[in-house]
Amino acid sequence: MTIALSPTQVPVRVNEEKCIADKGCTVCVDVCPLDVLAIDLVKGSAFMKYDECWYCLPCEQDCPTQAIEVDIPYLLR
Repeated sequence: MTIALSPTQVPVRVNEEKCIADKGCTVCVDVCPLDVLAIDLVKGSAFMKYDECWYCLPCEQDCPTQAIEVDIPYLLR
């Protein structure tokens, strides 16, 4: 798997202001079939650890605070 070097390189973006991972939420991590999402314990929010997204969208759809946005490439829409 390719490690995501910066947030601008990954298709899954997490709004850190809306993310409630610091309160114990791990929904996005739990529903990801590829285990590419993780919780940053220092920031208290989710992030995309590996750039291997299938664009399946359960992380975006199941997020209780709508903190996740999946940027689907134009040719896959």
